[in-house]
Amino acid sequence: MLRRQDEGLHVVIGRLADGIARGIEGVTQGVNEALFEPVIRLGVTGLARSGKTVFITSLVANLMDRGRMPQLLAARDGVIQTAYLQPQPDDTVPRFDFEAHLVALKGQAPHWPESTRTVSELRLSLKVQPSGILGAISGPRVVHLDIVDYPGEWLLDLGLLDKSYAEWSDDVLGRIRGRASAAEYRALAEDTDGAAKLDEVEAKTLAETFTRYLQAARIAGFSDCTPGRFLLPGDLAGSPVLTFAPLAKSDTTPRGSLWREFDRRFEAYKREVVKPFFRDHFSRIDRQVVLVDVLGAIHAGPAAIEDKRRAMADILGAFRPGRNAWLTSLFGGRRVERILFAATKADHLHHTQHGRLTAIMEAMLREARDRADFAGAKTAAMAIASLRATVEETAEHEGAPLDMVRGRLLETGREAAMYAGELPEDPSHLLAPARSGAEAWLGQDYAVMAFAPAALSLKPGEGPPHIRLDRAAEFLIGDRLR
Repeated sequence: MLRRQDEGLHVVIGRLADGIARGIEGVTQGVNEALFEPVIRLGVTGLARSGKTVFITSLVANLMDRGRMPQLLAARDGVIQTAYLQPQPDDTVPRFDFEAHLVALKGQAPHWPESTRTVSELRLSLKVQPSGILGAISGPRVVHLDIVDYPGEWLLDLGLLDKSYAEWSDDVLGRIRGRASAAEYRALAEDTDGAAKLDEVEAKTLAETFTRYLQAARIAGFSDCTPGRFLLPGDLAGSPVLTFAPLAKSDTTPRGSLWREFDRRFEAYKREVVKPFFRDHFSRIDRQVVLVDVLGAIHAGPAAIEDKRRAMADILGAFRPGRNAWLTSLFGGRRVERILFAATKADHLHHTQHGRLTAIMEAMLREARDRADFAGAKTAAMAIASLRATVEETAEHEGAPLDMVRGRLLETGREAAMYAGELPEDPSHLLAPARSGAEAWLGQDYAVMAFAPAALSLKPGEGPPHIRLDRAAEFLIGDRLR
């Protein structure tokens, strides 16, 4: 008996020693990163087909070959001596397939790479020579850029943590009331008695119909497509945690009823799906870029623009310090330092309209910041094209010059010129009707085309052509490289 207790004591002491050793190792690693090889964790996400994969691929390629990065001061001034890929620190997270995506863009038949459907990561290490006296004394150092790619729908899921099932249901049912793509689900939900006893076949039908609506809403350019795992279920497909849908609350919700079970599953989704993602990935991010297809939303109409504005506010709310007790403990005093909202596909417009697109994005950010009551990270908005797919040209139309862009159409492969329409100088001409619930733009029509990537012929030391990717990089990481 004494021998067994002695052996047990040795096991406990051994485990304690291992735990202490691991703790010391973790602290040592953190000190080494802070003092010698600092790490910047850059989160990249996007709202509804905004081009995350192309953004990351072009950013990394242009950081490795910096000939097109004059607005990144560390590149312009020669502070960055070299950049190279290294194994990522998180062995359980899929690696972002940079090489395959770059081949897709640079090949003889260039095409857009496949979108990533889950979290992925890539480490780019930059050898930098800091300027000034301290830099001369210390010599070159290495800064690691860990890029974390994750779906925008997962980020928007954070908003669910502050809501009950009843609040979420009322919010969703109110927003989809006027959407044609939601007609099938609205009719089904109205005919459903939430007070009736749970029927798994009925529950599955409701969840599947609601998922079809979410898929249609995302194709239409809407961003409010939560819960995000309904669209990207992975190994959770068919599980009870993804088998619920919004329902109006009945006068009574007895134990065992459909509404009561959906309430329980909604809470399980928050606990088992949303919180682990933010604990394992989101809480460790230092800088964040959110890509937004503003031009696609303008083409889709006022409702899509209002949806983007609300989504931006929800995202800012997610980054707000002290949002709730759970998040406060999760971040442990840390906060994301900078957030960039980037309107993508600026190459679909002639450069004379880029200033107007940027102004629209800045106005949406101001309104979102006010709506979220945000006071935290430094924020910015700009218009970019991660990979330039068009060239500009001017043609005569009805006796006047017309500024257009020309590119290779994605569907047919033929060359075509496009005039997207003239964006207003005053962003309120778009935001005001969107906020008031207008169904269409008055006196204006906005066009959109899907262009394929252009064939690339790059000189040594040049990355892929882009618009303002260097300015985006300067805002996001420039201060940490000097």
